[in-house]
Formats: sequence, C-alpha cells, structure tokens
Amino acid sequence: MSTPHAHAATEPSSLAGHSSDHGHAEGDFAHPLPIWMLLAVFVALTILTIITVFQASFDLGSLDVAVTMVIATIKATLVMLFFMHLAFDKPFNLIIFLSSFVFVALFIIFTLSDSSMNSYAFEPVVDEVMTTTAAP
Repeated sequence: MSTPHAHAATEPSSLAGHSSDHGHAEGDFAHPLPIWMLLAVFVALTILTIITVFQASFDLGSLDVAVTMVIATIKATLVMLFFMHLAFDKPFNLIIFLSSFVFVALFIIFTLSDSSMNSYAFEPVVDEVMTTTAAP
C-alpha cells in the first residue's frame, strides 16, 4: 500500500508532496505573447485614443456617437483578443464573451431609439413672455 509520502524519495525535496498539474490541464495555461505583439497592440491602442481625442474637436453631427463607439469597439476588441488572451483561448469562451457584447449593444440601441422617438418630450416648453408697456 502506497502512502502520499512514499514518492518523496524519488522526487526532489522542493517538489515532495506537491502535484505537478497545479489544477491546470496540459496546454491550458495562458498563452505567452511576444513583446513585439504586445507593443504593437499598445501602439494601436494609443493611436486609437489619439484619434478619439481629435474626433471630439470635429462636428460630425449625428455621427459623433457612432464614430466614437466604433473606435471604442475596436479598442475593446484589441484588449479582449490580446490582453485577455481570447485570441488563443477556447472558442466557447470567445462566444460567451462576445454574446455579452451583443446584448449590451442591443440595450444601447434600444435605449437610443427610444430616446430619439421621445425626444420631443424632453424639450422644455418655452412660454412667450408678454410684453406690456407702462402708461405714462
């Protein structure tokens, strides 16, 4: 009969009594990215941030929000794919994560469409001021 400490003589002293898998399946550990790729993502995020700042100084009318959201979506996608390692993760995790963004997008679209249909209700009613002249 084998005891947990029976293998201690064959293992190095620092690993005696420790499991070698540490709760991770083989190949299930985070994918290390090369430094050049991390720097490329950093540069892309910085450029997109600068574009967002410059975009704020232009009057694009009703496209302001759409352009800003497109830039923010691109930045969020870069962060998800490379810093959260979803580009190298199991496809199921990516599907679950992206489905949450679809629902958030739907909520935003419904909110914006509702506010645009009811925008007349948010405008203040301006009463005309009656001007009277005082008799001398």
